[in-house]
Formats: sequence, C-alpha cells, structure tokens
Amino acid sequence: MDELRWWPVVGLAFGTALGFAGAFGGVAAFLIVLVLGVVGLLAGRALIGDLNLRELLGGRRHP
Repeated sequence: MDELRWWPVVGLAFGTALGFAGAFGGVAAFLIVLVLGVVGLLAGRALIGDLNLRELLGGRRHP
C-alpha cells in the first residue's frame, strides 16, 4: 500500500487527539499534545533519514 495514503489518517488521529486534549484538559493539555506530536514527527523523520538534525539545529558547517 502506498505510504502517502496514510498521512490523512495520521492527520485525522492527531487532530482528534488535540481535540480531546483541548476539550477535556484545557489549553495546557492541548499545547503539550501539540509539542509532543511535533517532537515525535521530527524524531520519526530523523530515524527514517528524511530529516538531517544537524542542519535543523544549526550544526557546524564545513566550507
């Protein structure tokens, strides 16, 4: 199955989680879920090689 077909489902699940966090936990819970979701996204992309953390964090550049 094509990997790109899963992104709308992942987005729906993340949006639902944010909705529940905002509805039952308030703004603080909403922000915690949002930040942890972004951290998880970045970690997952780094693990599969789609993201270079050295470039993201402003690592040393070689001429």
